[in-house]
Amino acid sequence: MFEVETYLRRLGLPEAPAPDAETLRLLHKRHLMSLAYDSSHFIKSFTGFRNVVDIDVDATFRAIVVEGAGGVCHDLSGLFRRLLTELGYDVSILAASQRWPNGQFGPDFEHTFNCVRLDGEAWLVDVGFAGPSYLEPLRMTDEVQHQYGCSYRLTPDGSHHVLERKAAAGDWRSVYRFELTPRPVSDWDSPQDTASQEIVKNSLFAGTALRGRATDHGQLVLTGRRLLTVEDGHESIRTLIDKAEFEGTVKDILAGTGNG
Repeated sequence: MFEVETYLRRLGLPEAPAPDAETLRLLHKRHLMSLAYDSSHFIKSFTGFRNVVDIDVDATFRAIVVEGAGGVCHDLSGLFRRLLTELGYDVSILAASQRWPNGQFGPDFEHTFNCVRLDGEAWLVDVGFAGPSYLEPLRMTDEVQHQYGCSYRLTPDGSHHVLERKAAAGDWRSVYRFELTPRPVSDWDSPQDTASQEIVKNSLFAGTALRGRATDHGQLVLTGRRLLTVEDGHESIRTLIDKAEFEGTVKDILAGTGNG
């Protein structure tokens, strides 16, 4: 059964805080540090013929928050949306598409995350993206925003906005493209089945486990055995050949701050 108090304890908070911008930042980062992204179970169970966004909140809460499993975008964002709503935030669902290796963006419903409207501003809230991405919510603004050594900006692309990220060294790179249009859960019903199958068929990560978790000043992103470490905006990549090191890294990512 979904319980706000249990959820907050998992994030390291003793009580329900006031719903303001500072609390939203805290909740967002604690969530990314405590609850891991893990695509492995999704790859095994995906059929392409179900509404993946319409999660069973109680069952997902028990598996991820209570028992410590990882989740993917619709699991983690769905749980966080419920938590924020219970705490008094105005939350809606957004859909996004990632840029594929061929340079094109995928279907608009490839990724799901949230938007919070607070004090007259819209905030991008995404705790279901493996990374690298933003650790704290981003405001919908033309200004470049900075977090933990990385920079973020939103650029127009027709009716879409493209979220771009730049590490301490390197160029701007697209994270994903989205429209600031609230989506009902039903938008992921049968009309999206074909797109969903195409995502799994063509995605860079199809068939490869993708795991990620935030750290205090960065992120760990494990794609197969390829580990990306981000620390204060500085990135390093290496392949984990040793079995013990690989298994230890997986365990560390999935443990999060809530379990270990």
